[in-house]
Amino acid sequence: MDAAGIGQLVPGLAKLGGGLSIGLGALGTGIGMGILVGKALEGMARQPESAGLLRTTMFIGVAFVEALALYALVITFLLIF
Repeated sequence: MDAAGIGQLVPGLAKLGGGLSIGLGALGTGIGMGILVGKALEGMARQPESAGLLRTTMFIGVAFVEALALYALVITFLLIF
């Protein structure tokens, strides 16, 4: 493949990488958030007296998981544009 062919191939591969980045990032964070909230609710059901601490910890965890999705979005924008 000559240099002109590679020059045309790179933008398409960058868009493909961007799509995979946000797709896998959203999939992973969705699964992680579901597990996190499910286990927190399970803990609240087992020990209602610790619900406040579990809720606070859950919200901190959700914020970190959501930050991973935002990092994937930034990487996608960097690859596409």
